[in-house]
Amino acid sequence: MMYDDLLARSFSKHEKKKLGYGAFFGCLLIALSFCTVFKPYLGPLPALNLKQSMAAGFKMLMKMEPLCDATERRGDICNINGDVRIQGNSSSVFLVSSEMSILARNNNSWSIRPYARKGDRAAMIQVKEWSVKLSGRNEIPPCNKNHTVPAILFSQGGYTGNHFHDFSDVVIPLYLTSRQYNGEVQFLITDKRPWWIAKFKAILKNLSRYELIDIDREEEVHCFPSAVVGLKRDVKAQLSIDPSKNSYSMSDFKEFLRSCYSLKNANAIKLRDGQRKKPQLLIISRKRTRSFTNIGEITKMASRLGYKVIVAEPTMNVSKFAELVNSCDVLMGVHGAGLANVVFLPKNAILIQVVPFGGFEWLAKTYYGEPTKDMNVKYLEYKISTKESTLVQQYPPDHVVFKDPYSIQKQGWIAFKSVYLDKQNVKLDVNRFRTTLLKALELLHQ
Repeated sequence: MMYDDLLARSFSKHEKKKLGYGAFFGCLLIALSFCTVFKPYLGPLPALNLKQSMAAGFKMLMKMEPLCDATERRGDICNINGDVRIQGNSSSVFLVSSEMSILARNNNSWSIRPYARKGDRAAMIQVKEWSVKLSGRNEIPPCNKNHTVPAILFSQGGYTGNHFHDFSDVVIPLYLTSRQYNGEVQFLITDKRPWWIAKFKAILKNLSRYELIDIDREEEVHCFPSAVVGLKRDVKAQLSIDPSKNSYSMSDFKEFLRSCYSLKNANAIKLRDGQRKKPQLLIISRKRTRSFTNIGEITKMASRLGYKVIVAEPTMNVSKFAELVNSCDVLMGVHGAGLANVVFLPKNAILIQVVPFGGFEWLAKTYYGEPTKDMNVKYLEYKISTKESTLVQQYPPDHVVFKDPYSIQKQGWIAFKSVYLDKQNVKLDVNRFRTTLLKALELLHQ
């Protein structure tokens, strides 16, 4: 039996790692002893300062940071520099490393799902898991295809397909992660959804000059000078970028979108007394849930106040709908994914969020109320009464749905969603809502 076989069978993985540390520091000690004993015979060595070299070596080992940061609340992310090799058919990312650096790190392998919504099990279960490993040169497959630009590997799984999550979980984090490369970066897609790529083609092309690679289908080993696995996302709120922690802001992101889609309007209309041009109001319609049941009445009332009213439902044609939103001064709709189109509004435009009944205050504020502050968009909120909810047609007045919405919330997201999101439509009291539209006109005068 060979000695390496004996060692492999005699020691556990943990013991072998300890043995490796011992051998490494033992060698350093022997080298120090050797130089001390033979120093009188070696003569002066002005170019060599052993103490300084050893101190530098120890300092380097102490400074080594993990490749992957698992402390991020929104999603794990790995920043890898060096000889990076990516093998798609095994969902593996390797960093070729020396034995010394492997020994110096507390952890040499990580598992990561490259989607920026960590902690949301329903989303993350739809995201493929990748392994990131530090490995010796002889332990990994050789390169089949060499690239000269960095790579960013991210997932199109999770909640993609929901317009809000498209922006919050993927588009904005991808912008934050890749904008610094000025197009000189290769995107690697896992959990590829072709319709998603078609939907956001303009954005993807403006962030990378290279053809997307469906890495899951690749049998070749792709090699890069560096790679990012996962996407950077702020913890501040949804649809947001914290400029104090990043080189970019939501204003920068909106300007980027204007460039991607050639949007004409930088600013909303500024009303003056006697002005004939009307402000444009876009009402986001919904077909299935949380839809307006009296859209005709709302349109007539808004028109009498002086608005030019457009009613439209978002489509997969992002370019066309972005152009429509950008042409408007006021955007209104019931809480839902369609309001994420707020990112296309010009500066000083107004978002009116109609908040359904059932304790939506936190969702309304977090998803749209807070983010508008960083978008140079003014925000108005209209909370409907129980009389304006179609739930009154489904439940008696003394039902827990009306008396104690919080008790439904405590049953979990599924219970809350099934009642207040999926079963509820809105019949606006146009006389009550009129005040909100008048407030919007007032803001457009400022």
